[in-house]
Amino acid sequence: MSTVAGRRVKLSRAGREMKGCCPFHNEKSPSFFVNDDKGFYHCFGCGAHGDVIRFVVEQEGLGFIDAVKSLAAEAGLAMPEASPEARERAAAAATLHDVLRDAAAAFAVRLRHDAGGACRAYVATRGLSAATVEAFGLGFADDSRTWLRAALANHGDAKLIEAGLLIAPDAGGDAPAPYDRFRGRLMFPIRDPRGRVIAFGGRALGDVQPKYLNSPDTPLFDKGRTLYNLDRAGPVARKSQRLIVVEGYMDVIALAQAGVADAVAPLGTALTEAQLALLWRYAPEPVLCFDGDAAGQRAALRAALRALPLLEPGKSLRFATLPPGQDPDDLVRTGGAAAVERVLAAAEPLIDRLWRSETEGADTSTPERRAAVLARLDAHATTIAHPDLARFYRTELRDRFYALFRRPERTPWVKGMGRMAPAPPSPGILRAAQPAMNATMIRQILTGCLVHPALIDHGFERLAAIALPDAGHAALLAALLDAATANPDITASELRAALPARAAAAADAALAGSNQIA
Repeated sequence: MSTVAGRRVKLSRAGREMKGCCPFHNEKSPSFFVNDDKGFYHCFGCGAHGDVIRFVVEQEGLGFIDAVKSLAAEAGLAMPEASPEARERAAAAATLHDVLRDAAAAFAVRLRHDAGGACRAYVATRGLSAATVEAFGLGFADDSRTWLRAALANHGDAKLIEAGLLIAPDAGGDAPAPYDRFRGRLMFPIRDPRGRVIAFGGRALGDVQPKYLNSPDTPLFDKGRTLYNLDRAGPVARKSQRLIVVEGYMDVIALAQAGVADAVAPLGTALTEAQLALLWRYAPEPVLCFDGDAAGQRAALRAALRALPLLEPGKSLRFATLPPGQDPDDLVRTGGAAAVERVLAAAEPLIDRLWRSETEGADTSTPERRAAVLARLDAHATTIAHPDLARFYRTELRDRFYALFRRPERTPWVKGMGRMAPAPPSPGILRAAQPAMNATMIRQILTGCLVHPALIDHGFERLAAIALPDAGHAALLAALLDAATANPDITASELRAALPARAAAAADAALAGSNQIA
């Protein structure tokens, strides 16, 4: 247990146990203890507790099976495979990991070679230190169609093609030989959460398109399910409960060099549902920190809309707005980590970004155009799968809308006697709003409001002006007005659930058709 935990925590002997600062929360005095005899860890500060498998799952972001496999491999034990096909897939994956590991080493050596001079010069202009280059395993792909193929010839063309390192021309009798995919590029190894190289990204050094080129999807790599730097940022994020999403490799690396180590990046695509789910495994509200230009802000909005159906209690996104025309790399250069932290501290919740996207600059000069804005806000809320969150979003967005474009004036409500009570209307209003009403008319009014709560909001002033002599009638009417005040868009089922006991009994009687509401 202590051997595995010691990779993440500096441990020291404390009697029969080992102790150190907890990797699950920030602390200065050690409260994290590891007991090898009993095979568990425990933190007296935050309560984290578990065995070695749970530690690997929590710290490395692996599933249970992958954690077991990792520990078994470390111990030199073979995991039983379910079938010959599974054994074959496992062997193939292991071979591909070897190929990509060797490719990363070859690229790193080539960067230090004379052929990598121009690439080293570019790295220097980006302000990256030698330690940063080594930590991220940066390398150089020679500007040749055959350099890597020759360097990794011992693996064979078939494996190099399967790993995405070579391109196989179309088959044919006189088809040329496979050739290197990456040529004349600064190379960024892409790793899985366990730190194994699974793919590469390459940045062109000259006027070549595309500027950035990623490996194709392979048995090891699916760009829509992978986040760059998650192997390094994940453990940090589990401690800080913060994970930052930026747009590219260089943004991640510049932030890390400045001391902001909990940043990841998608791989040239908009954030996918799988990537969002991966982010939420590490932090409840990841912060999207995209470029301050129009394209970056559009990408942030696309991510917000994609996240809406997936939101759950305690899981959302926040959005940090960079200064216009700057990306995180620019911000680090001009203001250092402090400037980045100021931007991150001002990150806005998802609902704020959604609200601004529909209201800033919107034409609301006519009722029809205002109604169109409200319809779009409602439509966004309805995409949320979780029913409570959908209702809360719709209510809050409508509250903001009505605060901006006022509802018709209502009779004011004031606090009184432990519940909301209507302010006394003037005698003239009472006479105008309250003709002689019998019990049937009263029951019809109350029943209509129960079945169609929109009537309460529509006729709020006239209802508030009615003085009912029967205590049951009065209790029900007051409860209906209370509920509509708290939520003008309340549904019939929500209204019924919100009624206090006495009002609920009166409602039952009204809906049952009784003229006597006790």
